[in-house]
Amino acid sequence: MDVRIEESWKNKFSNEFKKDYFRKLTDFIRDEYNKTTVYPHGQFIFNAFDKCPYDSLKAVIIGQDPYHGPGQAHGLCFSVQDGVSHPPSLMNIFKEIQNDLNINCYSSGNLERWAAQGVLLLNATLTVRAHNPGSHQNKG
Repeated sequence: MDVRIEESWKNKFSNEFKKDYFRKLTDFIRDEYNKTTVYPHGQFIFNAFDKCPYDSLKAVIIGQDPYHGPGQAHGLCFSVQDGVSHPPSLMNIFKEIQNDLNINCYSSGNLERWAAQGVLLLNATLTVRAHNPGSHQNKG
């Protein structure tokens, strides 16, 4: 199966992409996208890997699953696109950064700048049904 993902990660995961469980998971996800609203949009499912190549990896932050509201999820845990209100979990992260490091909150909730510095912002589950947190957990 040809999975669109950054090359260094594709090399690491290539054997997994050939396994039966991955084919079943891919079928499930395709079916979900066909019959309901799923976040993030398909091109962003592997965004955490695309924005942080394996050889650049310095740290990993793991979230539960993507944000499940419109315009929020774009494949990086806790991150939202520019112009989107900061969800409570992201506000808590920014609050802790301010408390611990005395750095003011960022105006943008887009954490691509962290990924570019080697932080893999990975959700434990890469997709979710709209307005239904946890809906794709334990499927793979």
